[in-house]
Amino acid sequence: MRSVAAESIRDSLASLAQRACLELGQDVIKALHKAREAEHLSTARRILDMLLENAQVARREAIPLCQDTGMAVVFCDVGQAVQVTGGNLTDAINAGVRKGYKENFLRKSVCDPLTRRNTGDNTPAVIHYDIVPGDRLRLLFAPKGFGAENMSRVVMLTPAQGLAAAQDFVVDTVKRAGANPCPPVIVGVGLGGTLEKAALCAKRALLRRLETPNADAELQDLERQWLREINRLNIGPQGLGGNTTALAVHIQRFATHIAGLPVAVNLQCHSARHASVVL
Repeated sequence: MRSVAAESIRDSLASLAQRACLELGQDVIKALHKAREAEHLSTARRILDMLLENAQVARREAIPLCQDTGMAVVFCDVGQAVQVTGGNLTDAINAGVRKGYKENFLRKSVCDPLTRRNTGDNTPAVIHYDIVPGDRLRLLFAPKGFGAENMSRVVMLTPAQGLAAAQDFVVDTVKRAGANPCPPVIVGVGLGGTLEKAALCAKRALLRRLETPNADAELQDLERQWLREINRLNIGPQGLGGNTTALAVHIQRFATHIAGLPVAVNLQCHSARHASVVL
């Protein structure tokens, strides 16, 4: 059994909050450069240039990439031989979010769903735990802005409707979203499971690096096919036209019931922010 101090978890989360909100990943920057070279509209190219400049200024000046610094989503992979000492794991994660958002002057956007009263420190975080082999604890922090989150959808298809209906639903979700999720977007898709499992798969799919191909060969083909269909919509960067509506489609699948075909779409704006650490 290996021990990890709650204080270390708190401080690591605070650091991840800062890094994720201020520094756009190099995989996304490369994808934006590639999209810029492939764009046929001058307006779309200028917008992509501005997005790249924004990322450069945010890193240089240590300021947020976007004013919406999101709701904290944390994926916590807990090794079965890990013991948290000096506090509770959930409390430590929330303490890290609280510390990171306060110390870095990140916007606090979390409120009660009924009273709309702000919690004041961007907690509680949405935490997803997974017990895995080993004696390490992996924290993956993803601040989720709601311009894109609000455009997400889930549908419960029947097996008879098949993949053709799943593709239509994914493409239609992006079409309905239009400019709202600040395209170019990354499209996370969850296939299978139950209603909530499909949504979770869609969200976790967004965290795969853009240059990393899907390990599932069948899903690789679907991702390429669905990306082509989405980019034919001509929504373009910031909704002003162009052939870059999405930078990528990432799909995860999970076994499902013989009577169902759940499909979830979770959209992510071009400011695809996430950071991770292993303790």
